[in-house]
Amino acid sequence: MVALAAAGCASSAGTLPAASLAAAPIAGGTGAFLATLDAEEQARFVAWYQADEAHRKASDAFWTNVEAKRAARRQRMRAGQSPTDADYVDAFPPEYVGPKLSAPLQERWEAFQKGAREDREREQMAGVADFLASAKAQYGFEPERIPEPEFKMRYARESLAHGLSKTQVIRVYALETGGNGTADMQAGIHPVTGKGRPISSALGYAQLLHANTIGVLVKNGDGFLARLRDLERAAQGDGPRVARLKAKQASVRRMLQAARRVPNEWSAHVAFGRTPQGLGIHALNIDGDIGPWLQTTKLKEIVEFAARSGRNSLSSEELELMNLAGPGTGIEMMTPVGRRMSNVNFFSRQGYGRNSVVRGRNAGELLVELGRRMDEGERNAGAREFAAAFDKIAAQKTRLVGQ
Repeated sequence: MVALAAAGCASSAGTLPAASLAAAPIAGGTGAFLATLDAEEQARFVAWYQADEAHRKASDAFWTNVEAKRAARRQRMRAGQSPTDADYVDAFPPEYVGPKLSAPLQERWEAFQKGAREDREREQMAGVADFLASAKAQYGFEPERIPEPEFKMRYARESLAHGLSKTQVIRVYALETGGNGTADMQAGIHPVTGKGRPISSALGYAQLLHANTIGVLVKNGDGFLARLRDLERAAQGDGPRVARLKAKQASVRRMLQAARRVPNEWSAHVAFGRTPQGLGIHALNIDGDIGPWLQTTKLKEIVEFAARSGRNSLSSEELELMNLAGPGTGIEMMTPVGRRMSNVNFFSRQGYGRNSVVRGRNAGELLVELGRRMDEGERNAGAREFAAAFDKIAAQKTRLVGQ
């Protein structure tokens, strides 16, 4: 255990006296960083560190209360009782108000922590390359990559077949990807520059998580296999295409067998999604045939969930809210009491902290912000290309009707 002293206890020798270093015990490698500082820097760092630790403890207490309220609220809702204001935390996480490090000292502290932190994060968060490698190793599956305009065309056709509107789909795409997303876009990676690092497993136009992909496959995999067989029959005479479709069927069957060995529930799918087998299934989103089916099916299931909950029509913002927070939570956020409540009630601590659209807002304000960001994203090139795909399909249907 390394210790830090309170501010103002620096000695003339250039380091803090050993007796003073017992004032604020801390764990980890911070003591090694402290040893690199002179007396004045140590005093400033200790003052900041102690204030930051106090803030962290206050934040921990805040989120413990949020989780306790959430658990009690869900129990009430399962019993058929409607939540009231008292079932929510009507506040935001405490803000840090203590001393700040100087810019040079902040840079040194961040540099000291950066290497180990980034190594841990990279180990924990898989990326597209990992999905592809796992798909090949576990299931012999290599997604068929098709040009982006064709992927959008197939996605638009599937969306319309599922009863989704052009406006709903494009505005969800505009929000989730900034209006420039690609079929293999992962959260945290800029779709144009390719820079960044994965911040979640969210993938594709609707940004499905690995657990979403597994859940949709378990429920709809037999139908996907039937559609692949239909495509195979339609492709007779095109040897390479038939071979690819046969291979896809074999891979999807293996994926289904693996996914159906775990309980068909969200927590089990989340855990399975982190394994090589689960990561490999997530690569289905990138395939030119299956990806559009999978993602539009997920959006259709959200619409169906809303209808069962008494909402027979959804705005683009409401559809995205349910996509972002989960269908059940999204419905809760749209209730009169839910709209007034801080978003801390509806997201995990980690999810709240890393999502700028969520932080500092209540559910009603979040819906407004979703709409604003959708407006911005719709103006970008990818969204305009997507809109053109919908328009082309509509024109084709008009010509067929007129014949």
